[in-house]
Amino acid sequence: MASVVFYFQVHQPYRLRRYSIFDSGTDYFDDQTNAEICRKVASKCYLPTNALIAELIGAHEGQFRVNYSVTGMAIEQFRQFCPEVLDSFVELARTGCVEFIAETYYHSLAFLYRRDEFIDQVEKHRRLIFDLFGQEPRTFRNTELTYNNDVAEVVEEMGFDVALTEGADHVLGRRSPNFIYRPPNCKRLRLMLKNYRLSDDIAFRFGDQSWAEWPLTVEKFTGWVDKINGNGYVCNLFMDYETFGEHQWDHTGIFEFLRALPAEVMATGKNDFLTVSQAVDRYPVAEELDIPHMISWADTERDISAWLGNSMQANALYETYAIADEIRNGGDEALLEDWRKLQTSDHFYYMCTKYFADGDVHKYFNPYQSPYDSYINYMNILDSIRSRLP
Repeated sequence: MASVVFYFQVHQPYRLRRYSIFDSGTDYFDDQTNAEICRKVASKCYLPTNALIAELIGAHEGQFRVNYSVTGMAIEQFRQFCPEVLDSFVELARTGCVEFIAETYYHSLAFLYRRDEFIDQVEKHRRLIFDLFGQEPRTFRNTELTYNNDVAEVVEEMGFDVALTEGADHVLGRRSPNFIYRPPNCKRLRLMLKNYRLSDDIAFRFGDQSWAEWPLTVEKFTGWVDKINGNGYVCNLFMDYETFGEHQWDHTGIFEFLRALPAEVMATGKNDFLTVSQAVDRYPVAEELDIPHMISWADTERDISAWLGNSMQANALYETYAIADEIRNGGDEALLEDWRKLQTSDHFYYMCTKYFADGDVHKYFNPYQSPYDSYINYMNILDSIRSRLP
């Protein structure tokens, strides 16, 4: 049996307003743009896709299951700009067929710089998931699936049972992403890896008419899933939720594809859908998987160079965390919140100067004309943050 594990990332950053060296005050975030984008994506993706997921759960009597990580930044904006989206996620939680996954509340790279800040953000997100959806997350995913052995040890110590990451070829070698693994030096934690080929067929290639496999039909895709039988247990389809309706527009047929997929996958009785927790409870660990260097699901290299690939990014991150002690111990809650929102990984992604085959991803929803504009604007705001230190 091959079990499809659908995992969706739901995230919206607080985009920064244009802030020059001549500006003063603490109004750092562009609420108008944030509201416009949040409502636009809600109408094109979140609301129709949540409605479709609920419809499919009902139609298949609870046999269709999915997983979400919804960042604190997304949830705050849903509350602020479109609460009906949050209501629809709460309704999905009540079905019992949806697992919510923990991550850093601010979708940050804190693990690379401050472990205490990282732990605080994960615990804050954990509490949010429990308060909103009534779930104690068993599964952890770090921002943009960034991961190495050190992440595994820390999150196991925090009580998690499962970690998610990218099924990168250079770490898998001969192995398949369709098995469950165990990190070295961990007794309990299991590792689930994205099948990036099948995931990206939906997330990136679905509407590409130059792709050799276009059009992607449910019959064709289900045939690929079915081939996992005998060569694995799980088909981990990890992607941005905005795949549905935003990255792949309605006219591509993406919603019709999703609507038809569960029935086709389960038609033969050989395959099913599971949450992450159900998958690790059902299937055994194949072997240990050693990942000493940080990987992610970004770009063709599957590393962290999308956020740390140039001197602007390195400097901005260094300077952000250089003031961590003063802010964390200063007792100014408003300052702490502003600083944490500045940690959101998108701000550093906008500074990326890489151009790969999938380089257009770097430009999507990027509010800046260039990476240099992004860096200058960010550093102007960080200077204002520093000026507020006691």
